[in-house]
Amino acid sequence: MPFKWSPMNEDNARFCLLAGLILLYLLCGAAIFSALEHPFELRARHLWKQQLDNFTKQYRVNLGALHTLLRQYEEANGAGIRVDTLRPRWDFSGAFYFVGTVVSTIGFGMTTPATIAGKIFLIFYGLIGCAATILFFNLFLERIITMLAYIMRWCHERRLRCAGVGAISGREEPREDDSLEGWKPSVYYVMLILGVASVVIACSASTLYCSMEDWSYVDSLYFCFVAFSTIGFGDLVSSQRQQYEAQEAYRLGNCLFILMGVCCIYSLFNVISIIIKQTLNWILGKLVCCWRLLRPAETDAGPVADGVYGGRRLSGEMISVNEFMVSNKVSLALLQKQLSETAHQGPQQSYGHQNGFSGGVGALGIMNNRLQETSVDR
Repeated sequence: MPFKWSPMNEDNARFCLLAGLILLYLLCGAAIFSALEHPFELRARHLWKQQLDNFTKQYRVNLGALHTLLRQYEEANGAGIRVDTLRPRWDFSGAFYFVGTVVSTIGFGMTTPATIAGKIFLIFYGLIGCAATILFFNLFLERIITMLAYIMRWCHERRLRCAGVGAISGREEPREDDSLEGWKPSVYYVMLILGVASVVIACSASTLYCSMEDWSYVDSLYFCFVAFSTIGFGDLVSSQRQQYEAQEAYRLGNCLFILMGVCCIYSLFNVISIIIKQTLNWILGKLVCCWRLLRPAETDAGPVADGVYGGRRLSGEMISVNEFMVSNKVSLALLQKQLSETAHQGPQQSYGHQNGFSGGVGALGIMNNRLQETSVDR
């Protein structure tokens, strides 16, 4: 039976390819982290066993009783009790810090509800709070794109004026790049700007944490990435001591740094995900091209059989890196269109708005596009 290529087959192939690459990524990451961290874990276990043996021999303590005490301390640790004096976990300021980590999905884990009522309330509170925060991040990303589009348009206009391209009418064949009508902001510039902003925020926050928390600079950078990306391991948590110098100013700065960092990293992840998707399209196009070369008789009508894949002609020749980059720049459709429309004095009215679904970006944009397709089919 001849193979028929369809948009659904394309989506399924892309999904399977992404799942396979993520699995490979996980396997490689597990191997690397195991090689880096497992020897340290074995040394720590050996050292802890030596310390327990020395303690029980020196103070003539029963090992079983000591284990019971340590288990009780672990339970107390889960309720926020530490050997060193820390700030109260469940006063208003501590609870506010906790709900901030909940709705932002950071979830450091150093504070958790211990009562049944608290655990049940957290389920409903987090359901609404996390959804609202994800919406906020998407709207923040849209406004960041709007601002960057205007800035890049202004820079492009200034470059044209400095180059003396203000009056192109004297030219017989002006290039498309030399006019504002054919200009489109580069998605790669957006990724670069967001990356630089994230690095600046992380470095500035790390300087603050080094002085206030007595962490090393590497530990501070590590905490910033874990917190800003909402991974939230909880091994390092800021603003947990009972007293700081300039305590109120530090806690305010800590909250602002985490808020700005989470927003920038979330926006950066969305832009990178679009580029990853286009890379998958390129890889998938290469695989389909190879399939057509090996089994030309089994490929039936469709975008591949017609020699077209993703808006680009497919052929048996190899694709160079330059062609890949050019194809990537042209086909970053969603974010590129939004950047272009915003730079040219705001987006135009679209059919999606008539159906009540705004364009959006990232996960919100994907959902809105699906809702729009459903409404059109009806």
